[in-house]
Amino acid sequence: MAGVNADLISQYFKKGADVEISSDEEGFRGSLYAGTVIRPPGNLTSRSAKVMVEYKTLMEDKAGKRRLREEVELVQLRPPPPEENRPSFKFSDEVDAYYNDGWWEGIITQVVGEDNKYSVFFRGSREQITFKASNLRLHREWANGMWVPPLEPAEPSPAAAETPKSESRRSKTSIPAAKTPKSEGRRSKKRSLSNEVEANEEVVERTFNPGEHVEVQNDEEGFEGAWFGATVMKNLKEGKYLVEYQTLRNDDDTNFLREEVDSLHIRPVPPDVELIDRFEVDDEVDASCNDGWWRGTISKVLKNDRYSVYFKTSDEELKFNHSDLRVHQEWINGKWNTASKALKF
Repeated sequence: MAGVNADLISQYFKKGADVEISSDEEGFRGSLYAGTVIRPPGNLTSRSAKVMVEYKTLMEDKAGKRRLREEVELVQLRPPPPEENRPSFKFSDEVDAYYNDGWWEGIITQVVGEDNKYSVFFRGSREQITFKASNLRLHREWANGMWVPPLEPAEPSPAAAETPKSESRRSKTSIPAAKTPKSEGRRSKKRSLSNEVEANEEVVERTFNPGEHVEVQNDEEGFEGAWFGATVMKNLKEGKYLVEYQTLRNDDDTNFLREEVDSLHIRPVPPDVELIDRFEVDDEVDASCNDGWWRGTISKVLKNDRYSVYFKTSDEELKFNHSDLRVHQEWINGKWNTASKALKF
């Protein structure tokens, strides 16, 4: 939820309002759960204001008779998006897939046959899973009372309304990220996509050799969505690697930081793509900032080859020169996929 607007908060997050609740907990990033506001925020001007919510699909007890209640931060909430009549999707569409009682953010990587099914790749778990169109919706961001990109007028889709039932990095800088309170009770009731879902399609694993230049991702708070240049120093057991960063220094600043990473957090250096003379609003880009590349979306085209870029993970907007941006690409099953305009249709 970009920014804090007291009027919007009082309108959308009053007592009894339907909401969707996000999580930054490990294993649950990119997921949204339906809920109801039980106690609205007391402070309408603070991003960290607390809101009591009751989940619609998560239960507190094993018998499934008492819905889970939890106090969350205001920044974790958004209204539920209106239903759209979306009978089909296309390659590179960013979607939410309904599974394990919630919506999980992914990207369409393949149209499967003629059965209206789609392969969806989940960045967080590096898994690819097939879903029916009725269990998918276009992924959208809610910012300052508006859906980005704007919703198309549509009649509710009966098929879409039916949802399945189911059981320290040592760097000195980062883009600030909204903090999420930890809840052991909630964690025991929610089910991680990577823990509960067995990928139904083969995922191609790539081996990296010593001396190879790579990019490394870290899921720690404050670093979500960022990739840092590194060099592979050694292949370790069980798909792990010892890498040396090209820009990050160790604690005493005597050398470049070395760290052990697993295969889910390492990828080749993205190839150069066709030179982009000008980015457009909603284009997905990587922005060079604080020694790494941070995934964002063009929110405004400014003068003199400058752009405003919105970062979902930190809920902030920063300005960049054209030369500090590159086309965002996804490493999926051993291939590079360009995701620019993935939210447009």
